[in-house]
Amino acid sequence: MASPDYISYAYGIIVLIGGISGFAKAGSVASLISGLIFGGLAIYGATITSKNPKNCAVCLATASILLAIMAFRYYRSQKMMPAGLITFLSLLQVTRLMVILND
Repeated sequence: MASPDYISYAYGIIVLIGGISGFAKAGSVASLISGLIFGGLAIYGATITSKNPKNCAVCLATASILLAIMAFRYYRSQKMMPAGLITFLSLLQVTRLMVILND
């Protein structure tokens, strides 16, 4: 049995907490919904990847979509929080998963 994918779990939790935080601070329902959906998908993907590291399609798709969305938001706003941070973390996650797939 493979070891737990702690990095993907942490990524999912950060996304989830970010959505909840966006709702709590700014009242943004879109942040809450996005955080719950993408955070939940990332955590679900981490569970799958923990069982088989090569089966990272859910994690990779989630991080790739967030990378595209948040990179665009960062490009337009130039604000590090939350767009810049999630762009950076998503880029790291996508890169890490691609290395695992090609290994």
